Amino acid sequence: MFEKLRIHEHMEVATSTGQHIGTVDEVLGDQIKLTRSDSSDGAHHYVALENVDRIDDNRVYLKQGTPIPMGAGAH
Repeated sequence: MFEKLRIHEHMEVATSTGQHIGTVDEVLGDQIKLTRSDSSDGAHHYVALENVDRIDDNRVYLKQGTPIPMGAGAH
């Protein structure tokens, strides 16, 4: 999965329409771990790599219809 290698710490994670969801903390296996500082509940949230649509301009865009983790996107 070539996309996985392009995802790095501190990249922004956004919906397919560009709405901020969180910031990459790290990639763990087949999931992106989001930073706690971007969450409304102070907990880490995860997004499956299979939900990544594309990477553009240091931003990870998720596929349309990807469920957003509860508590994420508190920006």
